Amino acid sequence: MNDSYRNAKTFDTQGYLLVRSLFSQTQIAELKAIVERIYRAWLAENRALMIANRLVNMYGLTDTRYFLGEPEQRLALFDWIAQPCLALWLESLFGDTLYFHNTQLFFNPHDPGQAPYWHRDLQYSDVDDSTQRAEQGRLLALHVRVPLIAERGVALVPGSHCRWDSELERNVRFETNGYRQGDDLPGSLLIGLEPGDALLFDAQMLHRGHYRDSAERLAFDICIGRYHPATASFLDAAVLPSEAEMARLVDDRWYRRAWRVAAGMD
Repeated sequence: MNDSYRNAKTFDTQGYLLVRSLFSQTQIAELKAIVERIYRAWLAENRALMIANRLVNMYGLTDTRYFLGEPEQRLALFDWIAQPCLALWLESLFGDTLYFHNTQLFFNPHDPGQAPYWHRDLQYSDVDDSTQRAEQGRLLALHVRVPLIAERGVALVPGSHCRWDSELERNVRFETNGYRQGDDLPGSLLIGLEPGDALLFDAQMLHRGHYRDSAERLAFDICIGRYHPATASFLDAAVLPSEAEMARLVDDRWYRRAWRVAAGMD
C-alpha cells in the first residue's frame, strides 16, 4: 500500500491530514514577508471594522488592490500557492481536478476573551442547511493551513465531514436550547502547528479557531476545491491571475480551472 493511498483513506475517514515540515523555513519567510505587508495594509484600513465585527480573519489576499506597484509580488504569491510540493501532494489525494478559490488569513480577535465558535463554512452563506446536508457527500471544499507563527489555533471534529450533526452538535452550532457556539464538543481535536507544517482539512467538517493558547496568531489558508454549484458562485475573479500573469507562472492549472468555474464552464 503506497503512502498516497494511505493518506487518501485517512482523509476520507477523518477529514484532515497533517504534514510536518512540508515547507522550508526559507519558503515560510518568503510567504510571511508578502502576507504581513498585506495584513498591515488591510488592518490600517479596517481596524475599526475588525473590532466592531469581532473579526478573526481577512480574505482575498491575492486581490490586485494589494499589489499596486508590486506586480512581481503577486506573481510570487500565486507561484507560492501552487508550488510543486503542495500541488503534487493534493493531486495524489484528489487527482488533477482542483481549482483555486481564495485565500484567508487568520489572526487573534481584538478582544482576548472572545470565544471561538464551531461551524461548517457554508453555514455563513445563503446555502440553506438542508441543501448543505443533502450535498455533503458531493462537496469538496478544502483549506490548506500554513501557520506563519507557531500556534494551537484550530480544533476539528474528525469524521464530521462525512456525516451531519448530532443533536448536541446542532445545538452548539446554532446556539439553541441553551448551548453556545463556543461550548466544547466531544471527540474534538486541538491541533498544534509550527511554521513549515501544512494542515489540510475539509471546510464542511465541524471546526473552530482557538485563540487562547497563542499570544499571537497568523495563519495563511489556501482555499481550493472541486467544482460544485453550491460553492462556484462565491468565486471572485478579482483574486485570480490574468492571462498575462498565468503565462508567467510555473504551474497555472489551478488558476485556469478557476477561470473556467468563474465563466460557468464547469
